[in-house]
Amino acid sequence: MSGVRAALSFPDFRRFVLGRFFATLAWQMLGVAVGWQVYSITRDPLDLGLVGLAQFLPFFALVLPGGQLADRVDRRLVIVTAYIIEAICAVVLLAFTLSGSSDVKWVFFAMALFGAGRALWMPSGQAMTVNLVPAEVFPAAVAFNSSLFEAAVIVGPAVGGLLYAFSEAQLQTSGALLVYVVCLVLLLLVVVLMWRVRPVRASGGQRPVSMSEMFEGLRFVFSRRPILGAISLDLFAVLFGGATALLPMFAADILHVGPEGLGALRTAPGIGAGVTALLLARRPIAQHAGRWMFGGVAAFGVATIVFGLSTWFWVSFAALVVVGAGDMVSVFVRHLLIQLETPDAIRGRVSAVSAMFIGASNELGEFESGLTAAWWGPVRAVTVGGVACLVVVGVYLRVFPELRKLDRFPQPV
Repeated sequence: MSGVRAALSFPDFRRFVLGRFFATLAWQMLGVAVGWQVYSITRDPLDLGLVGLAQFLPFFALVLPGGQLADRVDRRLVIVTAYIIEAICAVVLLAFTLSGSSDVKWVFFAMALFGAGRALWMPSGQAMTVNLVPAEVFPAAVAFNSSLFEAAVIVGPAVGGLLYAFSEAQLQTSGALLVYVVCLVLLLLVVVLMWRVRPVRASGGQRPVSMSEMFEGLRFVFSRRPILGAISLDLFAVLFGGATALLPMFAADILHVGPEGLGALRTAPGIGAGVTALLLARRPIAQHAGRWMFGGVAAFGVATIVFGLSTWFWVSFAALVVVGAGDMVSVFVRHLLIQLETPDAIRGRVSAVSAMFIGASNELGEFESGLTAAWWGPVRAVTVGGVACLVVVGVYLRVFPELRKLDRFPQPV
């Protein structure tokens, strides 16, 4: 606890983690509202997938340049710009809801803005914490930052679902309206907090701007096979096994719960991840790191199959808790590998590569889920995805023996 107190004694770090907490609350609430609103309008699972695709395309196009920016300019300004873009996303969603329109293309446009904002903040945000506190309290700062993030992931969807239901039942208006107003206020508060963080630039010299420099992060990742294996394993597992995009469909048509039930389902993975993060903070993985990662991804796949087959709310909720726990083990191993092996001068670009893989698994995975649900129905789409996740684990055990045999984490560069 003394390490956390020491980290919080630095005002810039306090502002940064508080801003990230409020931003994560806004993202989680917005995810519940967008999913329920779109499915209520169209009743088409493909549209739920298109929400993910709309985020992925600008994210994929901009994340590597975003990593280059993180290593060349003030990381604080990049993050502020990103959150201003996301605030504009909330404004577009608010205007769409107030208009009473049923043309969900405006929602796709808003989520494209959201994806562009994420492409900017993820590399800078992941690379920035190490610059805000001394090296001796950095592990405690990372643990506290992760704990706040998971707390927001747990609280945000539940609050979003409750606000949606309250707005419809008590205010007699669109449930999404109140959620988008709260999200906009939170994001504007984040902009103010991040603006008050001191300027932060990457250490080390800078070479002239070039395409080669932008792709240096990719070259670094492909030269470290354990990192490449960890990042790509997570990509394919979540790409095939992710069920988040279809939660509105499961909540409405299979489990027969309202928006508050959807909020609870979206909270469940955060609970599993949060509890696992606390356990890892108390007893970090010190040996057999590769085996732990494969085990976490396998648990993710098995729990996804259980969720896909379940018709009982609490079984589905418990399965999603396990999904979050397995994912957190994978995230823990991947994050430490990247942070410990990457020099600060290229940390933004390497973080951008990691973010690109994560974005591909999450948002492109949402599109894959929506597309397969339109073809096969939601139950088969999710269960087949879970089986595919387990197949990926089996393949990677053979293709990346370096990751399977990874025992202890490397010393910091």
